[in-house]
Amino acid sequence: MQTSLLSGPDRLELEDGRTLRLLSAMEVLEARREADWLTQGARERALCSNACLLARALMKDGQRLFRDGSHVLEELTVEEIGALAGQWSRFNQQVNPGPQAGEERVEELKNVWSTPGRSGCTGACCDPFQPCPRRIVSER
Repeated sequence: MQTSLLSGPDRLELEDGRTLRLLSAMEVLEARREADWLTQGARERALCSNACLLARALMKDGQRLFRDGSHVLEELTVEEIGALAGQWSRFNQQVNPGPQAGEERVEELKNVWSTPGRSGCTGACCDPFQPCPRRIVSER
């Protein structure tokens, strides 16, 4: 299992063998643009947005199950789309909480982020509390 920027899982295994994965910002933007193209009225916006999101997030055996949002709309019911989109949203909020997550969660994440890493300069070439020696670059 891979992890996200916040050191959480980037995939959620579902009971039926399918997987929901987190999406990059670009993938979310693409899903929104596709949903705008599919939507013909204000009442359709949420359904089309969820279908386009699921087309990118729902996987089986490492492969996307649907080619695009319209394929999701053809194959799944409104209830299935709503339930899967809800699961994805809860998973996304758990792994990537925003300001609404509460002060306790924000403090927990700040502690994780401020913990120094142990890779990189380990002091093998110099004193670990001194800057690394300056590299000499030859001109060609």
